[in-house]
Amino acid sequence: MHAKLYFSLLVVFLTGAVWTRSIRTIDYGDPYDDWSYYSFECPQECFCPPSFPNALYCDNKELKEIPAIPARIRYLYLQNNLIEALTEKSFVNATQLKWINLNKNKITSTGIEKGVFSNLKGLLYLFLEDNELSEVPAPLPTGLEQLRLARNKITTVPEGVFSNLENLTMLDLHQNKLLDSTLSSTTFQGLNSLMQLNIAQNSLTQMPPILPANVMQLFLDNNSIEAIPENYFDTMLKLIFLRLNNNKLTDEGLPTKVFNISSLLDLQLSYNALTRIPAISVHLEHLHLDNNKINSVNGTQMCPIPIPGDYVYERNLPRLRYLRLDGNEIKPPIPFDLMLCFRLLQAVVI
Repeated sequence: MHAKLYFSLLVVFLTGAVWTRSIRTIDYGDPYDDWSYYSFECPQECFCPPSFPNALYCDNKELKEIPAIPARIRYLYLQNNLIEALTEKSFVNATQLKWINLNKNKITSTGIEKGVFSNLKGLLYLFLEDNELSEVPAPLPTGLEQLRLARNKITTVPEGVFSNLENLTMLDLHQNKLLDSTLSSTTFQGLNSLMQLNIAQNSLTQMPPILPANVMQLFLDNNSIEAIPENYFDTMLKLIFLRLNNNKLTDEGLPTKVFNISSLLDLQLSYNALTRIPAISVHLEHLHLDNNKINSVNGTQMCPIPIPGDYVYERNLPRLRYLRLDGNEIKPPIPFDLMLCFRLLQAVVI
């Protein structure tokens, strides 16, 4: 009985082994996906997890230089080190890189060898936050999808640096030293796929001249912007989220229908110098106006449509669900005509 059971298990085991081998022999995929194709070398300063052979962890090692990167590596983690320079030598074999995290180092613009990034043809994600950069690195890989350069000292954007980045979906330049003179009408030209642009916490006093038409999320808070040109958002037909908190916007600096954007769902204008509630679209769902100088609310004037009657389909009502007005000079109660107009409101903060 035991012999028969042992023989049956052995047959099942061998059958499974043969089946597994047969799958591998008919797999004609990319040889770069077969990690036996590479030698499993690992720089002694870093960690190479056996379960994730295409990743190299060299973070938090107090490294001053980048070690030679093995050819198999696609995901490279070098954050929280003391690296000052980037040279082609370190990446000479790293032709498969897709992701590089170099956040929180001491990298300077003069320390980046020209062409070090553009030679990485397959690179999709490049993180260089919290370094010592004074300008946007150039040239960059044309297939790049995310570029994060927050919390540097960037004052210069080289002409045409973004012009070939047609696949870039996120550009983060917040908390740098960008001036109005840094951004020209062609700075963001070519970013046809850009969905998120963050240029908050810089030194802008004006809106950037021209922004990519497909941007969905725009962060401009913590600048010194005083006004928005008329028709500024007319070509941005996909804009969903707009943040202009902590600027110097006044009623005079806002054209009457500047925020009447049919795609816009979330508008944040906190900590400005507004005394009136600006006109909004019927589609807007979240409106932040706290900590301005608004002293009254007129629901009839604020309503983007005539005050609805008793019987109206919900789909025809203004979509506003959240309204924040605290930190102004408004006192309760909430005006009745405000509630008549915005019947989908779930929260009003006064």
